[in-house]
Amino acid sequence: MSSTARFASEYSAKLCKAEDAVAALPENSMLIFGTGLSEPQLLLWALASRMRDGDLARLRVFCGPPGFYAADSLCAPDLAPQIERVCQFVGPVERENIRERRVSYLPHQFHQIPRLIAETMDVDLAFTTVSSMDDSGYFTLGTNNDFINGALRSARKIIVEVNENMPRVHGDAFLHISDVSAVVENHIPLPPVARVEGGPEDETIAARIAELVPNGATLQVGSGVLPGMVCKALANHKNLGIHTELLVPGLLDLIRSGAANGSRKTEKHGKHVYTLIVGDEDDIALVDDNPDFESHPVTYTNHPSVIARNERMISINAALEVDLAGQVNAESLGGYQFSGAGGQLDFVRGAYDSKDGKSILAFHSTARKGTVSRIVPFLQEGTIVTTPRSDTHYLVTEFGVANLKGKSVKERAAAIIELAHPDFREQLHQASRDLHLV
Repeated sequence: MSSTARFASEYSAKLCKAEDAVAALPENSMLIFGTGLSEPQLLLWALASRMRDGDLARLRVFCGPPGFYAADSLCAPDLAPQIERVCQFVGPVERENIRERRVSYLPHQFHQIPRLIAETMDVDLAFTTVSSMDDSGYFTLGTNNDFINGALRSARKIIVEVNENMPRVHGDAFLHISDVSAVVENHIPLPPVARVEGGPEDETIAARIAELVPNGATLQVGSGVLPGMVCKALANHKNLGIHTELLVPGLLDLIRSGAANGSRKTEKHGKHVYTLIVGDEDDIALVDDNPDFESHPVTYTNHPSVIARNERMISINAALEVDLAGQVNAESLGGYQFSGAGGQLDFVRGAYDSKDGKSILAFHSTARKGTVSRIVPFLQEGTIVTTPRSDTHYLVTEFGVANLKGKSVKERAAAIIELAHPDFREQLHQASRDLHLV
């Protein structure tokens, strides 16, 4: 029997229904599943059904932000009493769960998550959606490599949900049929991800950021409205590179136009490097089996020492709140976990350590229709510091740009106040005096 026939036979032997694949999972098992576009729909529903039917009383779960299929299955409120759940990031679905204490958040630096899984979590089962198997018996992790790659290698048992619509990707993203316990097929369209347009303030901020980005820079951008606006503002740049956690539609547009070709990259020259993808059908098609793109675990994409090997590395992320010392909160509101640290600090540190690199944190100067300043005298008790003041490099609002590196406490307070909305500057000046910053 040829190797191709042998792998096909092994695949057939392991192919089963989702209900059968999870039927033997014992009580109190620890499991991790793929997130984003790689959430395994049938497997999540099958496990949730076992719990709702009373066949499985208790589970332990570690996951990213639940989305398309997890929100009404394993991460649904009605199952919270039976599931001890810890999350890596807080999305819209999780905010109410956090407030109601149905889930707990794991503080971390994103590149360290696979190590935390290996050293602190005794993983019984890992499952995720993968691309179709090739003739050599390999699946790929498709849109989501991140920490699920490490979880698959730490778990006692692996189940894959195969979807022919999941892109086949290059890089360090392969999983062999011999390492898999069970295979479930579910060839459904990937959930669509809509593009969101920003307003005039976003355009102004994006234009200011574009002025900080030289031709030949390597880019990382975060999630949300602003990254797409920044990518639009970079449309006339040349020879950009991509080394990012999240491969967003705006970056793919830069690749399509030729503005980002990786020709001046110093780490993985000519390759567009990422660990997660979000986008529509056309975006996914561009990446599918395209060797110009490389998917890698978060241990590689987000490790500050790897990031720093990219000369002219420019990291662009968002903030919720900044104080006059330069401390940045990007993850908490009103004393609750609102999002997560993600890879912000990984890229803040990696970009600054890069030759000619810059870390940029951008935000609107106000919130709640202009009634609240996002620049505050000092982060209040219960507010999370995502980026410490000593790490903060460039801050950008619609009112300007401030480079905090090399500035004293007095100098940085003055520079940050200039980024605030004029309606709040006088009270911030008074606060800086009261806090003995000036």
